[in-house]
Amino acid sequence: MKYMLVISKESETFRLIHSCFRPEYGVEKAFVKEPAMEMLRKKRYDFVFIDLEILRESNSENGYKTSLQPFWHLNPSLEIIIMTSPERIREAVMAVKAGASNYLTYPISTDEAKYLVENTYQTAIFQSELAYLRDKFWDSESSDIVQTRSPVMKKVFDNIRSVAPTKSIVLLVGETGTGKGVMAKLIHRHSNRRESQFISVHCGAIPDTLLESELFGHEKGAFTGAVRRKLGKFEIANEGTIFLDEIGTVTPAAQIKLLQILQDGTFHRVGGEEMIETNVRVIAATNSNLKKMCEQGEFRRDLYYRLNVFPVEIPSLAERIEDIPLFAEAFLKKLNKFYPKEIHGVHPRVLDAFHQYLWPGNIRELENLMERAYILENSPMLTPESFPKELFQSDAVSACVEMDFSVPLTQARKKAVEDIEKRYLKELLMRNKGKMNKSAEGAEISTRQLHKLLKKYDIHKEDFK
Repeated sequence: MKYMLVISKESETFRLIHSCFRPEYGVEKAFVKEPAMEMLRKKRYDFVFIDLEILRESNSENGYKTSLQPFWHLNPSLEIIIMTSPERIREAVMAVKAGASNYLTYPISTDEAKYLVENTYQTAIFQSELAYLRDKFWDSESSDIVQTRSPVMKKVFDNIRSVAPTKSIVLLVGETGTGKGVMAKLIHRHSNRRESQFISVHCGAIPDTLLESELFGHEKGAFTGAVRRKLGKFEIANEGTIFLDEIGTVTPAAQIKLLQILQDGTFHRVGGEEMIETNVRVIAATNSNLKKMCEQGEFRRDLYYRLNVFPVEIPSLAERIEDIPLFAEAFLKKLNKFYPKEIHGVHPRVLDAFHQYLWPGNIRELENLMERAYILENSPMLTPESFPKELFQSDAVSACVEMDFSVPLTQARKKAVEDIEKRYLKELLMRNKGKMNKSAEGAEISTRQLHKLLKKYDIHKEDFK
């Protein structure tokens, strides 16, 4: 049986929805948010109808996305329908943009409610079927890699899924640390060359004098130190895939040979005359603007056009911040395997700082920060104390009190004090997991005073447990 939860202070609202959906749905009610959250912890509901006022009451200053997150934390597939008065439709639309499924206006129309639920349910089925068909393409080893909540990254995976089974050259473009190497392996793993070798070459890490020898091999005596014949990476990668990372650093002489391989699949070893054929799929990557380099005469234009058959732009981490919690979870799992610790969470303040930080080093920087914090951490959760202070600079800036010079000093002072008290109390409750005695002791006030302050600022201890 499917279940619905109606969160409203009006009994008539529950009565209408109950009469509308029985016996297909089990319809239950809650008058306020806290008992509703407890019900969601104990049972899996398909739909929640919630009054707009109740949704916002505990997170009024942080927007609808913050208000909706606790529901999805308990049930990621939960469909949430907002109920509101006609005068507040604009706010209901904002809630829908933040992720709610749809909205209803008072007085509740049973026909409209039925239509919304049926339409939402059919859309959810369609999306899940589409996701299933997409996921069937990826092998089991790639399941963690292709998880994403970012629309930009979903497009990238769509492109990779399209090009992987072909023979086409792929050019991966993106900043350092965005995972271009991971994407190259993903393409190889889902190509018809998956059983053959995947050879990775970091062109920027090889000295210019040795690059040609590394890529194409050399004959004995070709240069000082060439005491025997050496096979190049293109020869070794025959029938497989070669990944040329930082292709923009390749020397002009090597660029000419690369062009020959891409055009007809042949090359000469350094110091050799024998024409060697190779059947290899090329994936290249760059963090440079190759087109601009061509205009400046730093990169061959004909080679650029050969490489740019199927370009895929990999977004920076700052462009896909929706995926930061997924990365954090994946890195924690990986670290738990290699270290004798069991850390299974990240403090909310750390996640908030992650979302505010600009991530110049992208995913690689996030992984390094997580590993460093993991080594330092002594609790079952990664706390702010284990991360560099610089990470929280943007957090500190946002915590500064904004001055409103349009009001008298006394009024500005009063608002500033209230803002600081509200932030202090929320952080205190978060650190103490909603425990009143411990929080009061930390603030050096009585529990009675703490209760009064929480009531004043409409803060609920249950939200922090």
